[in-house]
Amino acid sequence: MSAVNSASASDVLSQYQIKQDEKARGGSELGKDAFMELMLAQLKNQNPLEPQDNGDFISQLAQFSSLEEMQNLSGTVEDVAGQFRSSQALQASAMVGKTVLAPSDVGILGSDGEITGTIEVPASTGGLRLSVMNQSGELVRQIDMGSSQAGVVSFRWDGEDGNGNPLPPGPYQIVAQGSYPSGPEQLGTMVSANVDSVSLGKGGSITLNLAGMGSIALSDVKQIN
Repeated sequence: MSAVNSASASDVLSQYQIKQDEKARGGSELGKDAFMELMLAQLKNQNPLEPQDNGDFISQLAQFSSLEEMQNLSGTVEDVAGQFRSSQALQASAMVGKTVLAPSDVGILGSDGEITGTIEVPASTGGLRLSVMNQSGELVRQIDMGSSQAGVVSFRWDGEDGNGNPLPPGPYQIVAQGSYPSGPEQLGTMVSANVDSVSLGKGGSITLNLAGMGSIALSDVKQIN
């Protein structure tokens, strides 16, 4: 009589792992159906004189159940991720045409004839000053804002030079300085800018393309108007 192949409870798992490895290298689609086929094949080919232990069989069924749950969970996670990306895209598209407050030392003087933003003052200062330079680096306006407590201070430039003459539209550099015992210190500024378009990157990252100011990550935006 020909010998009958014997199989342990872990055989089907090792065979399934081999099949999964083949799939990763470009093999055919495998999943819970392949797992069940391998397990049934093991039962058919087991040694009748040494049948599989009930505990081993139950262990295999439990692993099959876990496999099915993992596959279902994976599908659910993919669905949720897809819905999240769609929601992000919808929210991002709604930002086009809005004004945001973003970290920058350049503001765009537009048809409204003004540049607005905020200054981050780390400690109280007796002399807060705002300087505006044109594209050639020439100082076109200096605004003394007086003393200020620590915190966020709003500023507004009306687009005029020191003599009250309106300046042409375009980019202008905004430099804020605070006066301290150790000397003048340049302070961080946030400038209002219009959102021209929105780009969605890999992993759902959102980039805002600001009018005349380039791109900025949505996470860097401090305020949306």
